[in-house]
Amino acid sequence: MKSAILAFLALAASVSAHYTFPSLVLGTTDTADWEYVRETNNFETQAPVTDVTSPDFRCYDTATNPTAQTATVAAGSTLGIMSDGTIYHPGVVNVYMAKAPAGQTAATFDGSGTVWFKVYEITAVTDGGSSISFPAQNLPGVSFTVPENLPSGDYLVRMEAIALHTASTFGGAQFYLSCGQVTVTGGGSGTPGPLVAIPGVYTGNEPGILLNIYYPVPVNYTQPGPAVWSG
Repeated sequence: MKSAILAFLALAASVSAHYTFPSLVLGTTDTADWEYVRETNNFETQAPVTDVTSPDFRCYDTATNPTAQTATVAAGSTLGIMSDGTIYHPGVVNVYMAKAPAGQTAATFDGSGTVWFKVYEITAVTDGGSSISFPAQNLPGVSFTVPENLPSGDYLVRMEAIALHTASTFGGAQFYLSCGQVTVTGGGSGTPGPLVAIPGVYTGNEPGILLNIYYPVPVNYTQPGPAVWSG
């Protein structure tokens, strides 16, 4: 009975609130929606991506032909990515970046190849099976420090919030994501890594993506993706 009730609550939550990540925060300024972030296919529906092998899993912009501007940010400064509400569902956050190759800009780069590295994450908190909590839940957005040693240049910044309320079956995890465009100035000579391809970074079977967060309560939680590169 307990598991049935929890499953019902999870299903109800799954249809109650979706969200997008349409804006950056530069300094203290929350920029306009889709000004520096590529407009995603779900800009009206707010529907998530659930197939981690889909081309939409990269920037979710296969149908919008977006034409975002590129913001200038300094290495070592704080960059924010805001939702159009809050991160409603229980889950975790990853932020990835990818440098545009020579001859391309953040606006022209499609993010293909083994080029992405993680710069920030918010994971779950567990205590050996008694409880699990999600510090990212209900946040209006996230902010992180652009690594000081990140080489200067044009980058895509990919926000990824993984909602886990229906993640007990394969394909049940919901990915809310978007890609911003930035030019990093005043950077260093670091070598970001590990590098991963998106799609390709996940199979959908990872213990942090395919799990029941309600019953039995997970003893621990493994954050999906590579380690954070801090420079």
